[in-house]
Amino acid sequence: MRLVLVDGPAGSGKTTLANRLVAALGGESSAGPGTFDPARACARGAPAQLLHADDMYEGWDGLETLDAVLVDDVLEPLAAGRDASFRMWDWEQSARTHEVPVPVRPFLVIEGVGVGQAAARAFASLLVWIEAPADVRLRRGLERDGEAMRDEWLRWLPREAAHFAVEGTRAAADVVLDGTAAIPD
Repeated sequence: MRLVLVDGPAGSGKTTLANRLVAALGGESSAGPGTFDPARACARGAPAQLLHADDMYEGWDGLETLDAVLVDDVLEPLAAGRDASFRMWDWEQSARTHEVPVPVRPFLVIEGVGVGQAAARAFASLLVWIEAPADVRLRRGLERDGEAMRDEWLRWLPREAAHFAVEGTRAAADVVLDGTAAIPD
């Protein structure tokens, strides 16, 4: 399995890039975090699958415990040649809900803040860092999540910055991209 991690600050364009990448690898693009439907799981024979860290965090405070799902539940079993899975976090219910299957396949793309942490990088073939100015990222986030989430976003931004500083994610990236640049088809 070849693992591509797409990391960077919230609102930088990770989901858009990851969708394009997984489609180019023969997988199905995603409607985004929180949209996994067990009745429409990625076909077992598809060569690529996309996972979202937003489905792994336990809410706005989940960045610190992402590794328990990302590494323990997904990456370690796959590295051992076994199918993996994790229980998706439902942000509205504030609970883990349905199981997301992650079978062994040629390519896995995982996007989200924190997926490029050192513990996950040990399994990766490629770490992509995507960034954009803070005002652009906040605007994108509020357009997606709504103005009511402004306080959560403002609380999240320094936490992710601290995480990136400790993990050295940008410096470890194989590729650094501008999240404001157009992504060609």
